[in-house]
Amino acid sequence: MSAPSVRPVSEREARQVAEAAREQGWKKPSFAKELFLGRFRLDLIHPYPTPAPEDVRRGEEFLARLRDFCETRIDSARIEREARIPDETVRGLKELGALGMKIDVKYGGLGLTQVYYNKALTLVGSVSPVVGALLSAHQSIGVPQPVKLFGTQEQKDLFLPRCARTDISAFLLTEPDVGSDPARLATSAVPDGDDYVLDGVKLWTTNGVVADLLVVMARVPRSEGHKGGITAFVVEAAAEGVTVENRNAFMGLRGIENGVTRLHQVRVPAAHRIGPEGAGLKIALTTLNTGRLSIPAMCVAAGKWCLKISREWSAAREQWGKSIARHEAVGSKISFIAATTFALEAILDLSSQMADEDRNDIRIEAALAKLYGSEMAWLMTDELVQIRGGRGYESAASLAARGERAVPAEQMLRDARINRIFEGSTEIMHLLIAREAVDAHLSVAGDLIDPDKSLGDKARAGARAGGFYARWLPKLVAGPGQLPTSYGEFHPAGCRDLSGHLRYVERSARRLARSTFYAMSRWQGRLETKQGFLGRVVDIGAELFAMSAACVRAERLRAEGAHGTAAYELADAFCRQARVRADELFARLWTNTDGVDRKVVGRVMAGSYEWLEAGILDPSGDGPWIADATPGPSKTENVHRPID
Repeated sequence: MSAPSVRPVSEREARQVAEAAREQGWKKPSFAKELFLGRFRLDLIHPYPTPAPEDVRRGEEFLARLRDFCETRIDSARIEREARIPDETVRGLKELGALGMKIDVKYGGLGLTQVYYNKALTLVGSVSPVVGALLSAHQSIGVPQPVKLFGTQEQKDLFLPRCARTDISAFLLTEPDVGSDPARLATSAVPDGDDYVLDGVKLWTTNGVVADLLVVMARVPRSEGHKGGITAFVVEAAAEGVTVENRNAFMGLRGIENGVTRLHQVRVPAAHRIGPEGAGLKIALTTLNTGRLSIPAMCVAAGKWCLKISREWSAAREQWGKSIARHEAVGSKISFIAATTFALEAILDLSSQMADEDRNDIRIEAALAKLYGSEMAWLMTDELVQIRGGRGYESAASLAARGERAVPAEQMLRDARINRIFEGSTEIMHLLIAREAVDAHLSVAGDLIDPDKSLGDKARAGARAGGFYARWLPKLVAGPGQLPTSYGEFHPAGCRDLSGHLRYVERSARRLARSTFYAMSRWQGRLETKQGFLGRVVDIGAELFAMSAACVRAERLRAEGAHGTAAYELADAFCRQARVRADELFARLWTNTDGVDRKVVGRVMAGSYEWLEAGILDPSGDGPWIADATPGPSKTENVHRPID
């Protein structure tokens, strides 16, 4: 059967597809959701949750083995030089059980918690972000997680033992002309008896070059007996018709096995479909609720490494008679790196432990962790390069060649850059989180601003909204943040006072909720187009979440007698820095250049400023902006390279 062509999709249709894939309800509490509603529910995260002793024992034992493996069998310089992870390193990871960190022991995995899985990724990522990407793509978004969450028992019995020890997996969603707009997904899965026949081209398939198993998102056409829609399948990478047409190369992560995969008339048994037809996007988004935490794990690794290098280098480097760290211009950068690393680890551990306990809905927390971690890791690595000066821009190989320590700062900068794009770009994360942040408003008042709703629907929505806001708005006027004695347990003797920072968070949460309500009242249905405003709302929420996590982690460390005084110092420094950023963002909610920018963009796209481009030559090569992805047989050599 031939694959159906995909018709153009309107903006409204695209939004409807994305909306249908969302988890519609909130069955469990969410700290971040409450925060955006102006309710500072400290009780949801404090006392800071702790893992069970048995989970700690199992996790620490594996971390010890993993540390030894990283020290003796991962050569990060070789990976960078050869742009490939050596096969023997991958085999060693398999033997270690690293492919099955999150897979239950009954399927041959290690059964680690989310907390220890992320600690493992942090450890590996500090040595080689490329190896970290291999492991996280396999376990965070590859076959194991969706099968674990949505697979049948038969699928779990079939695939999880393979993924735990021998088989590498990859996730195939993106296409040459489809990124974060899945409504235009072109890969098809046409029912044919007890099989589906898949046709299409997938781009940026991390692990795809070496994968044994694939999770493929494809569109099933609606027909008699078939609901249709975007659907998830487990596909054997060695199946007839699967071709890896290219191994992609990037500015960073030079050893990553990322490629272009073509599927031509690939027969997949219906028994390998994950979940029902049409559930593919919901499966992907649910998988990412915890899968996204792999990115901040790698970002914590970057922060810790930046702190170590900046400390050691600043102690060795002197200018004008004193260590460069003693010069305020450099010292402020080191303070930022130290305080932010503490906060990122607090966010990661808190979100991971909440995922393990499954008491809270963490979809917003995980998204905030990914967004905030990736942005801050980029800033920290950039600051490290600046602290190192010319040596920061010089490659590790060049430094070694002239007799200096081979510090790969420029490589870390290149490697960290992708985190702002991986698993949802910063811009997409802003929109995703903003949609969840205003969910309560849309639930009660959405019909008021929906042009397709009848007058009766709007009248009923008006009544619902009136009742909701009559109860909600008065609560935004005053709160514990205005009482000087609130959160007194965060001002223990001998430590910095963190209670004032938590009062700031409480006041700011109410202020943020009032601002969001005012924006909805002002722009109504046009609010979804105010992406600059929504992005700032989310960024403020991220700062408040980070401050909360930093404070409760500092208190836990103090209560446990582990670096308590130092933790309070770091949390205090971070909160002071975060408050400056949050205050600036609050000011920019209403004083900004969004309107001017829209006009300039319109003129740019109309060609009015083409004269400004005169005087240069464009070194880009020829070719289309987007490669042809017409379904059909492959015309290139298969570069698929499974590792036994």
